[in-house]
Amino acid sequence: MVGAAAKAGAAPGRPFFACLPVKSLTKSIDPNISCPYHPKVQPVISADQMRRVDRLTTRDYQTPSLLLMQAAAGACFRAIDAHFCGALAGRKAQILCGPGNNGGDGAALAQQLSRAGVRVDVVLFGTVPDTTGDARTNFEIVQRLASFEAGSSTAGRHSLSGLSFVECSTISAWEGLALPRHAYDLVVDALFGTGLSRPLEGVFVQVVQHLALTRSAREKSAGVRPFIISIDIPSGLNADSPKPIGATVQSDMTITFTAPKPANVLPPAAHMNGQLIIANIGSPSALVEAASPNLFVTEERDACEWLVSTRYAHGSFKNSHGHALIVAGSRGYTGAAVLCGNAAMSSGAGLVTIATPASAQASIAAAVMPEVMTAALAETDRGAVSDQALGHTMKLASKAAVVAIGPGLSAEDERTRQFVYSLVKRRVTPVVIDADGLNCLAKYSSKGWPVDLHGSKEAPLILTPHPGEMLRLLGTTDRSILDDFVSVARSFATEYNLILVLKGIRAVVAAPDGRVFINSTGNAGLGTAGSGDTLTGIIAGFIAQSVASLTVDADALLATVAALYIGGLAGDMAARELGMRTMVASDIRKHLSDAVRSLDPTGEHP
Repeated sequence: MVGAAAKAGAAPGRPFFACLPVKSLTKSIDPNISCPYHPKVQPVISADQMRRVDRLTTRDYQTPSLLLMQAAAGACFRAIDAHFCGALAGRKAQILCGPGNNGGDGAALAQQLSRAGVRVDVVLFGTVPDTTGDARTNFEIVQRLASFEAGSSTAGRHSLSGLSFVECSTISAWEGLALPRHAYDLVVDALFGTGLSRPLEGVFVQVVQHLALTRSAREKSAGVRPFIISIDIPSGLNADSPKPIGATVQSDMTITFTAPKPANVLPPAAHMNGQLIIANIGSPSALVEAASPNLFVTEERDACEWLVSTRYAHGSFKNSHGHALIVAGSRGYTGAAVLCGNAAMSSGAGLVTIATPASAQASIAAAVMPEVMTAALAETDRGAVSDQALGHTMKLASKAAVVAIGPGLSAEDERTRQFVYSLVKRRVTPVVIDADGLNCLAKYSSKGWPVDLHGSKEAPLILTPHPGEMLRLLGTTDRSILDDFVSVARSFATEYNLILVLKGIRAVVAAPDGRVFINSTGNAGLGTAGSGDTLTGIIAGFIAQSVASLTVDADALLATVAALYIGGLAGDMAARELGMRTMVASDIRKHLSDAVRSLDPTGEHP
């Protein structure tokens, strides 16, 4: 299944995720589905887990390891063929191979490209006798084919395609092979796979530098050659680390096998992958599941299936689609409330009410969509919501499917902080907390998040902090603690039994049971004022629909994961139309319709 971000035109230099099954490029969704779904989201596994899967595939499922290597090469070939629209004959490729299995994949790929009419130059960094196992088998095949090609040329016989093979062991030998930077249509990085744990050295650093200069020259000339592809993972990355450990190949595309590894999907390492394709090469899914992964990537199918499960049905009406109560805004800070309310309305909620301090109500009512209702709350002398508003707010909340609190609320007054704490403590619905809602709670306790506030299955808590807010919730100013942002999110979510959306370069959703979902949509243009308020509205709107349409089967986690994906997709579509530089938060909301219809066109037709 090709990821929706591809359709949306993912921004250059930022990865989007795609799934390339062996038998099919697409997976259809049953248009008649109306029941709750249980998605099989794409797991992310460690290098050790992947090695175990490969080993058990060979041992317990009697699949020869050489066959897995050929399948990996076949997946790479199909991705390359698709990129060049099937026009491979006559093109020229260079395949840079390390001496291990990653290089063996490259040698197997060289054979397939050569049969398709591509002129292929294979460079082995080492010698064939130094290689072992399946890799050596493929290097020996390529060496023989190259010798045959050379013999054919010497004898004057015609050859349909060229295949050359060179063993390269020194920097000086490589310098003689580093051809002009536009000599190839395709360069394949098959140097190192998931087994690398230390920085590249020697000739491999020279290779990475050469490829970097090649990319730079290509970009300066606005060219497209050569296209750089990595097999499994860009060489230089530690597969289990989100941070590059040294010199690393910057790829245009990476084809990884069976399941992505952390460095394929977690930034900043993920940005070295370019477009990521996940290819099934025959490893049984049962083995991946048996590895008990707790990190996942959200894909197009996950958001699509959520949309299918909550489709508007014949005879439905506004209450069937949920009522979202947005507690937001303060005197002089009304824009955030407007963005949040408008996004909740546009996301499909049947009813939206913005509850705001009395002095802010008129401004918000004048600026918000006419379909959004407003309600006045008691306020402090600074124009922020007061603890005296709690009773009225609880009455409003009793009629809602979800409450969102925080955008533009202000966190300076103790009475406002008391209001937020009490509202969250006494909640009877799911509550989404963002912005000043989070700041109020972080200031309410001297240690960050109040230790007595926990989520529950009946009334989930959904927190949506950006990194600065996350630090306040943790009660620290040490930003290095967020280096391992997945672990931080998981630890916080499990400790307080809540759903945590940690925003950033690549947003993640951490669940109370320890699972973490990496969102695969979005771009740098989303780092604009108000995009967080818009996301809060989308999440609230999706949870409202889930509660109203799925009732006892409503799942705030699945709704949140879908909201983050679709909100990011809307941002990708806005960036494609407007550019990342000039898009604003309201453009995300305006593209929600396009995003939803691109995922579930059948469900959106009357």
